[in-house]
Amino acid sequence: MSDPVVRITSLSKSYGTFAAVSDVSFEVAPGEVFALLGPNGAGKTTLIRMLMDITRPDSGTVEVFGHKVDGSSKARVGYLPEERGLYKRAVVGELLEYYACLKGRTQADAKRLTAALLERLELAPWTKKKVTDLSKGMQQKVQFMTALIGDPELLVLDEPFSGLDPVNARLFEDVLEERRRSGATILLSTHQMNKVEEQCDRAVMIHRGRRVLYGPIRQLMREHSDDSVLVRTNADLARAPGVARLEPENGAVRVRFAPGGGSSELLGWLAAQRAEVEEFRHMVTPLEDVFVRVVEESGGTAREVIA
Repeated sequence: MSDPVVRITSLSKSYGTFAAVSDVSFEVAPGEVFALLGPNGAGKTTLIRMLMDITRPDSGTVEVFGHKVDGSSKARVGYLPEERGLYKRAVVGELLEYYACLKGRTQADAKRLTAALLERLELAPWTKKKVTDLSKGMQQKVQFMTALIGDPELLVLDEPFSGLDPVNARLFEDVLEERRRSGATILLSTHQMNKVEEQCDRAVMIHRGRRVLYGPIRQLMREHSDDSVLVRTNADLARAPGVARLEPENGAVRVRFAPGGGSSELLGWLAAQRAEVEEFRHMVTPLEDVFVRVVEESGGTAREVIA
């Protein structure tokens, strides 16, 4: 098994008596899209700042590419902070070339990379415009490009889809998938659970500074799903053994089981009845529902979840 691209071990950071991050550990594997989840105030941004060596931890370690973060590893990382900020009077093309040079690229290489990136993000006609002349959406594209420029091996993206219209959100998703196929590793912090379900392989969730979930996305969803199935059949499910409740759902029936009942028993009963079964599907709880449930079970409030 390959060494992790990111290894966070027993990481902690406090501000006075407030523990922003408390004994958090996780790893990000090469080539995966990894989600960092948690409600507002959970400690995600503090953790990312420690990962990027902007803030130093009180205890614990951060390793990127097998070593503590230093100048050489930073050149291999692209970072999009949640707090956006660009040099407003800078010319778009020149700004991106500058960032490419900071990543160790030659001037000629920086020009080539900038031209290709502006073309891909549909901003080529704005190459010689100042940042201040761009719309808010266009500026967000430029900010995104500052993370992508130089073809970094690791992308750390804090709320990259915030404020995007559906067309540009899809464009960002397509570009990230291209980077993933080319071998980049992506650490993504977002509140948009549908994006996590669609794009991410694994996730860690922190709440009030502590790790509360960690593992493959589908596994986390299965572990926090109730044992129910969606059935489309001509059989009278009210007669089936072990059934606690039947809920009509889009022409089918969602079957919830009593203690001792289960999907295997129901499937066996349907077979014994020689029933026609068009659909028999285990129901998986959406990641957003898992998110809310875990926050509430770990002492959170509805205000924290929806903030």
